[in-house]
Amino acid sequence: MASGAASTHQSGAKRSLPDWLDHQQRVHPRAIELGLDRVREVWRRLGAPAPAPIVVTVGGTNGKGSTVAFLEAMLGESGKRVGAYTSPHLLRYNERVRVAGVDASDAALIDAFERIEAARLADPVAPVALTYFEYGTLAALWIFAHERLDVALLEVGLGGRLDAVNLVDADVAIVTTVDLDHQDWLGNDRDAIGREKAGIFRVGRPAIVGESDPPSALLEYATRLGADLRRAGRDYVFDDAAPDWHWRADATELVLPRPLLAAPCQTGNAAAAIAALHALRDRLDWNPAAIAQGVRTAKLGARLQRFAGAPELVVDVAHNPQAARMLAAWLRSEPSSGRTIAVFGALGDKDIDGIVHALAPCIDAWYLAGLERDSPRGLSAQALRERIGARIAPEAIASVGEDITQALALAFAQAMPGDRVVAFGSFMVAAPALEFAATCAC
Repeated sequence: MASGAASTHQSGAKRSLPDWLDHQQRVHPRAIELGLDRVREVWRRLGAPAPAPIVVTVGGTNGKGSTVAFLEAMLGESGKRVGAYTSPHLLRYNERVRVAGVDASDAALIDAFERIEAARLADPVAPVALTYFEYGTLAALWIFAHERLDVALLEVGLGGRLDAVNLVDADVAIVTTVDLDHQDWLGNDRDAIGREKAGIFRVGRPAIVGESDPPSALLEYATRLGADLRRAGRDYVFDDAAPDWHWRADATELVLPRPLLAAPCQTGNAAAAIAALHALRDRLDWNPAAIAQGVRTAKLGARLQRFAGAPELVVDVAHNPQAARMLAAWLRSEPSSGRTIAVFGALGDKDIDGIVHALAPCIDAWYLAGLERDSPRGLSAQALRERIGARIAPEAIASVGEDITQALALAFAQAMPGDRVVAFGSFMVAAPALEFAATCAC
């Protein structure tokens, strides 16, 4: 466990942001440790300032980041000052904390971390062991509390009930979808996972459920709690007609443009975001023009992000079966004139069989890559090959690379005009894929 002055190395030098991030990964013995007691105690020592007059918390298996992006764009278009906390990041840690659309500076994050560390060590007999994610959550809350925001948007990291974000009582909570992921922490079926995600709901406050067939345990929890449940397909509805689509609740109807975000699920994510704003309409200006413009302009990296070239590169963070099914649906709806080539890496605790099962019919060749250098949970390329061997023909595995960059280079070297390369499987795949796109002729 770390010791000494909050803001310095043992040498007395002030820590840089990379120094702080390295330090945070060594404070707690586990990378993931769910629970609110530690983070609540440090927040109490910091004075527990509210991050904003209105807080919207977004949880769910998939679609959290996209829903936050829609909310951020819609509220920004209506002139609101918005803070958004999301995770993980793609290229820079600073992406996790945004104020008015701008990533937090190193200086702002360092200042927050110094204050958190001082609070963490305030009792030298019993210092609080925070996880990396808990440090980041507290930093976001501290920064937001001093930015005079109108709204704070908080994305749950894992689960909901015991996630550090749940330290704050949300004025509106959204659960986008519920599917199998993180079973080691959340349970092995949708009901168990749904109960954990429903933990972000609060008594008497709007609870938006973004899918029409959520687990019964989620609905039972929300009802027993006394949350103001608002469910897709029942309390608000939307259709997917082209070129425009419609959103309706009570006597309110909106005609909306197609989202810039391309996946088939994005109208559902936008609809859940609109439902949250509709629930807040007495506290925020109900601005249909701003909502429409936010739907049109919301952006988010590595969500079916396309880079034109020969071949085309598509980067997506799909890392569980539900997201893989959505990616497969998009691939079928956007057929390529040539082959579809996968560059795939994965963490060992993911349902790799389910991911490959969803995508195998859409993929002509697989280039596998190792992630063991990026995470203790990362699989080597050879281990990944062994895991997917039962799902696809051996000849479909075109090559195995040491890392994502090497696998992409191999795929591009062997691709033909008209082919497309799809990089997916983890944020740890998406980040080097975006860097590759920036340096190649994509």
